[in-house]
Amino acid sequence: LSQHAVSCAGHLQKFAANFPANAEEVVRIRQEEHDADQLTHQALDRLDRTFITPFDREDIHALVGELDSIVDNINALAKRLSSYHVKVVEPAFIKQTEILVEATIALAGAVKLLRRTHKLTDLQPRIIEVHRLENVGDDNHLAALSKLFEGGTDPLHVIKWKEFFQFIESAIDGCEDATNVIERIVLKNA
Repeated sequence: LSQHAVSCAGHLQKFAANFPANAEEVVRIRQEEHDADQLTHQALDRLDRTFITPFDREDIHALVGELDSIVDNINALAKRLSSYHVKVVEPAFIKQTEILVEATIALAGAVKLLRRTHKLTDLQPRIIEVHRLENVGDDNHLAALSKLFEGGTDPLHVIKWKEFFQFIESAIDGCEDATNVIERIVLKNA
């Protein structure tokens, strides 16, 4: 699931950077989201059928849910970008896609390490990086909204971009939420 999040974030970044030329990236995001949903259902079904799990069931369920939410937010955003008749992409949005890619890569690294280690010190650099990126994303988000609300901008443009910025902010926040679950897993199982 973490790899699907990385892939979706990468497709979104390509879509935003080359807008509107890369419409096929939206199709790729939708396919990734579909594949991630199937994987989520398989994971939850397997969790339901497994007697002994490597971590608490609730923590596995929470991590799967957080990873799926990241992909869902990216997919919802991509659908809206392609259907809201956007003419140009805001430069601050492109910055946010870069932050999202970096956050998903750091998160995927933490998820991968979770299989091999139960030491917080091994995971901490990736967890700290996700938290740092989430803070940068928050700052970018507030700056972008401030610029939108300066005035002199078409109200419809403001409404659209406020929503787009909220979806990408939610995806970045989801990366931090997932690392919080990973921290909890490690602390319980150390």
